[in-house]
Amino acid sequence: MIAIIRADIVSSRTLDDQDKWIRPLKQLLATWGKSPKTWKVDWGDSIQIEIANPEEALLKAFQIKALIKKVAPGERSKLQSSIDIRIAIGIGEKTYAAKSISESNGPAFINSAEKFDLLKKENVKLGIKTPWEVFDEEINLYLKLAGLFMDKWTISSAELVEYVLLGSHKTQEEIGKLLGIKQNTVSGRWNRANIDEIKAVERIFRKKIKNLLQ
Repeated sequence: MIAIIRADIVSSRTLDDQDKWIRPLKQLLATWGKSPKTWKVDWGDSIQIEIANPEEALLKAFQIKALIKKVAPGERSKLQSSIDIRIAIGIGEKTYAAKSISESNGPAFINSAEKFDLLKKENVKLGIKTPWEVFDEEINLYLKLAGLFMDKWTISSAELVEYVLLGSHKTQEEIGKLLGIKQNTVSGRWNRANIDEIKAVERIFRKKIKNLLQ
C-alpha cells in the first residue's frame, strides 16, 4: 500500500508572488522523490504527492502545513500568513504506475480524491480516507480537533513547528540559539503551537497504521 496526498492552496491569490510558497514546497518535495513521477505541483495550486510508506503520510502532511503557514503575507505587519492549505490523504493500493503521478491510478488515488472533495463540505483542511472505516473515523476526529489550532498558527509558530517536525532533537535552548530567540520565547511558541499535541496525534496515527499494515 501507499499514501497519496492531494492538496491545494487556500487564498493563494492574496499573494502577489506565488513563488513564495511554490519554491520552498518544491525544495521540500525534492528531498522526498522525483517529479513528476512521485510528486507534482501545478501553478493552479494543485499538489499531488506519493508517499511510499503510509506510516510517514501524516508527518509529511504536517510538515507541508507548517511550511505553507510560515509564508509571509504581503503586509509585513500581519502575524499570520494570508494563505493556508487543504490536504487530503488517501491510503490504498496503486494499480497503475505512469511516468507522471497525475496519470497513475488505484484505490489510494481514488481515496485521496474522494476525501479531497469532501473537505470543503466538512469545513476542515486536513482529512484522511483509507480502507479502514473505524480508523478513519477516529483519526479524522483527531485531525479536526488539531485543525482548530493548526489553522491559527502564526508565522513564527509555523516556523518552529516545521523545524521540530523536520527531525530536530535539539533542546529548546539549542533551538532558540539557532532561531536567534531566547529559550523562554521558544517555550511560549511551542505551547501556543500545540507541538506536543501534534506529535501525539502523529504517533497515534503511525502506531495504528503500522498495526493495520501488518
